[in-house]
Amino acid sequence: MAENFDDEALKYHRMPPAGKLSVTATKPMANQRDLSLAYSPGVAAACRAIVEDEAEAATVTARGNLVAVISNGTAVLGLGSIGPLASKPVMEGKAVLFKKFAGIDVFDIEVDEREVEKFCDIVAALEPTFGGVNLEDIKAPECFEIERCLKERMNIPVFHDDQHGTAIIVSAAVFNALELVKKRFEDVRIVCSGAGAAALACLDMLVNMGARRENITVCDIAGVVYEGRVDEMDPYKARYAQETEARHLAEVIEGADVFLGLSAPGVLKKEMVEKMAADPLIFALANPTPEIWPEDAQAVRPDAIMATGRSDYPNQVNNVLCFPFLFRGALDVGATAINEEMKVACAKAIAALARKEVTEVVAKAYGEIGGFGREHLIPKPFDLRLILEVAPAVAKAAMESGVATRPIDDFEAYRQKLSEFVYRSGTVMKPVFDRAMRDPKRVVFAEGEEARVLRAVQVVVDDGIARPILIGRRSVVQQRIDRLGLRLRIDEDVELCDPESDPRYKTYWTTYQGLMGRKGVSPDLAREEVRTRTTVIGALMVHLGEADALICGTTGQFSKHYKHVADIIGRRSDAHDMSAMNMLILSKGIYFIADTQVSYEPSSEELAELVELASEEVNRFGITPKIAMLSHSNFGISDHPSAKRVRDAVAILRERRPDLEVEGEMHADSALDPELRESIFPDSRLEGRANLLIMPTLDAANIAYNSVKMLGDGLSVGPILVGAAKPAHVLTPSVTARGIVNMTALAVVDAQIHEERAGG
Repeated sequence: MAENFDDEALKYHRMPPAGKLSVTATKPMANQRDLSLAYSPGVAAACRAIVEDEAEAATVTARGNLVAVISNGTAVLGLGSIGPLASKPVMEGKAVLFKKFAGIDVFDIEVDEREVEKFCDIVAALEPTFGGVNLEDIKAPECFEIERCLKERMNIPVFHDDQHGTAIIVSAAVFNALELVKKRFEDVRIVCSGAGAAALACLDMLVNMGARRENITVCDIAGVVYEGRVDEMDPYKARYAQETEARHLAEVIEGADVFLGLSAPGVLKKEMVEKMAADPLIFALANPTPEIWPEDAQAVRPDAIMATGRSDYPNQVNNVLCFPFLFRGALDVGATAINEEMKVACAKAIAALARKEVTEVVAKAYGEIGGFGREHLIPKPFDLRLILEVAPAVAKAAMESGVATRPIDDFEAYRQKLSEFVYRSGTVMKPVFDRAMRDPKRVVFAEGEEARVLRAVQVVVDDGIARPILIGRRSVVQQRIDRLGLRLRIDEDVELCDPESDPRYKTYWTTYQGLMGRKGVSPDLAREEVRTRTTVIGALMVHLGEADALICGTTGQFSKHYKHVADIIGRRSDAHDMSAMNMLILSKGIYFIADTQVSYEPSSEELAELVELASEEVNRFGITPKIAMLSHSNFGISDHPSAKRVRDAVAILRERRPDLEVEGEMHADSALDPELRESIFPDSRLEGRANLLIMPTLDAANIAYNSVKMLGDGLSVGPILVGAAKPAHVLTPSVTARGIVNMTALAVVDAQIHEERAGG
């Protein structure tokens, strides 16, 4: 198995291009002017700006977002002193994690120098290049001296992750574990096995969190670290020497509240664990084989709370929870150092996040896991909220402790900027969210038992976007809220409509039968539909005014949900039909495509109406619609009936809505390439690149939308149903919890506008 894994790992690294990193330009380089701006003569202006004010380096170069990951290869993972060249794959891996989790660029630098003073000279001389330095895989005790020296010499953050990253995660986990077992830092007795860089940094952090140095006993390869010991001693571990007659781990473990292991496999025995205090915390972090296996420890002490460095056990102490987000906060305020206040703030922010419910992304990555508890002391690495919680906490601590050179004035705006890194829809959805939160409306969720819906509703409640109504069986909804670790309270945070017991059942089925009686729906069928079709219930609630908007379609077929909406809610009085539009957020911009779900082959009049309705929705995002009516024909080159339908729709719009910027019929490349369009049809009424693409058929729209979404790594918002008499949106089973949140905000804004129209 190990050989197979090694083979796969080598294939992964050798896949062209070799390694894991590349350098990518961030500015266009398409013509002579771009070249002159990027290099000579334009670059001189950027150089002069830095000469006048060195702080401008953060605005005209990449330095403010660039970190050096530096090693001399003397303590690489579990491989030991393998040298700087062999350490390069690890440093590249660290660089990938910085970029993946926090958007930070990295140059990995492997230095062939073991002598401390010369190594420091090399690294310190690189300061003009970087906004921060991450020291990696440097052996103790040299790593202590290197970090101390570089911190004194450099005016940018210097951080040895093997020490402090581990320490921050351990401190966060201990913080939460002590909360669970109702113990205090200042009261607990800690026994540490190991006295290397990581172990001592962990102890220093725990002291900063409130632990008492006199309550800490350290053991290493030579036994207990005691006052007067000479063998295997250095000034760093001597700080934790105790006046004691004990000489071995077995003699000091009795009554200990916390065991911290950063040493060797198997050093903690079952009989030692038996002697520990009630609810012992056992952090067995030797990798890959811990000081004691969790199952062995819990066999003799079921009350033990375990953490390891392994991913196949709960509570993995993984530095990726820390360093990307710590540096993100430090870089964003131009910190000159990473100090103790910033590290403590980082640990507390990580601990606080673990107490929140598990997100859909984490559940997909790790399977359904429970909420905060003995097996969930710290978040998982793929929890996208880490950057939102940790970076602002670190930035604020940097400002309060006086090491920030570019303080943040508006933390709400800063969090919004970070959220755009996590949620690509953040920028375009912001005006919708802002308006929704000003006047939240009642939104009914037809699939109220579904996990994604419940996770989305938790966000909706927390952010004050809407007043949710869930349709679902009370016992099932409560069970799933508990299983997902959510904080939703039925009848307080959310209203519940239970199809099995709601007293409004008779009103609902009689109303439905009244609406559908001439469409073959008998009273018996009406009773069955209302009892079993939650979208029918939700649509009836909107129809009767008991809810302001409907969200449905997260399970099942779009067409079936849409039919219920069409039958019960119906279309607007000024609309011939409803249509569906999807928004795609791509690296090249934001685009809307319609009709992706409803009208198979719309007439010219229906296409014109679709443009009008879709344009209203685009405006709600604060975007001016630039409309392209797409076809296989390009400005009259074909007289096929399908081309003529599109051409006639454009003529209708020109007469009816001269205020709209619309052009067609045209090819998609003409719509998206202004220069091409200018060369083909100089008289086009469309300026720039189109952003609302109207397709001639449902086939064309659906195929184009799904192809671009996948090939362009697009993020979708929708489907957005336009033309309904009252606000309703039919989603699709591929929608994420975040997508449901987005559509909820849009539904609330739709309800606000509907209310304004009704009042006017």
